[in-house]
Amino acid sequence: MYVVKRSMRFLFDPSEDHNQPSMNPPRALVLAALLALPLAAPAADKKMPPAKPASEYTLFEAHPNEKVTVAAEPCDKPENCAFFRNAYIQHGFLPVRVFITNDGDKPLTLDDVRIQFISENKDILPAALPEDLQRRLYNRKSAQGRRMPLPFPGASIPITSGEQVDKKITQDDQDFSFPSTTVAPHTTASGYLFYDIRDLDDPAMRHATLFLKEIRWQGEKKQLFDFNLPFDKWLAAQPKPVKKTPPPPKDEDTTKDTKDADKQ
Repeated sequence: MYVVKRSMRFLFDPSEDHNQPSMNPPRALVLAALLALPLAAPAADKKMPPAKPASEYTLFEAHPNEKVTVAAEPCDKPENCAFFRNAYIQHGFLPVRVFITNDGDKPLTLDDVRIQFISENKDILPAALPEDLQRRLYNRKSAQGRRMPLPFPGASIPITSGEQVDKKITQDDQDFSFPSTTVAPHTTASGYLFYDIRDLDDPAMRHATLFLKEIRWQGEKKQLFDFNLPFDKWLAAQPKPVKKTPPPPKDEDTTKDTKDADKQ
């Protein structure tokens, strides 16, 4: 708690007596509450790009006989998916946008679909639930049951924890996840899933696969063939960073001879 007290002191003018509050309690309460919140990305003011047919993305697998194509587009840099309201990538999650194109004449159902991230070491990761994101991004477990002291007598903020999901997570879920578990005929549906790759070897996508199973035609029990999307294909298509070549070192003897010639 000493660290909290120490950081809170910077709310006051250093020239003032710290035994007396330099602001009224409501203002201090607001600032203290803000400091207790986790850092997050700016609120989303952009929309994700519209979905194209799955076959137009780098990483896709087509089943011509079933007339279904699935694609995946991971986002490993925050600037490439700046529309999110939360800093998922900075907190160890990999956002992956999944596209499912139904070129058939019947609707597909995703009610039982499983979309798993399988690492190089065969770790099987399910997509994170909103509660999983909540615990990572807004975790206050260490402060549960404690009270945060404020720099004026008699004031404190009770800190509680629960499974209520922050509204920025639910808003992202509403805006960027699959809008429905049904993919209508001759349409493409898409949505973001989040995978916790924090404990995987870096780069986590190397030799990893996105595995989809249990996609079905609506009203039928038989599932479609599984889809396997190797992330290596996507990684190979990414632009390589350009390395700047340093200029060659100057020959000191040549430089000296040139200067001597100029003097003559």
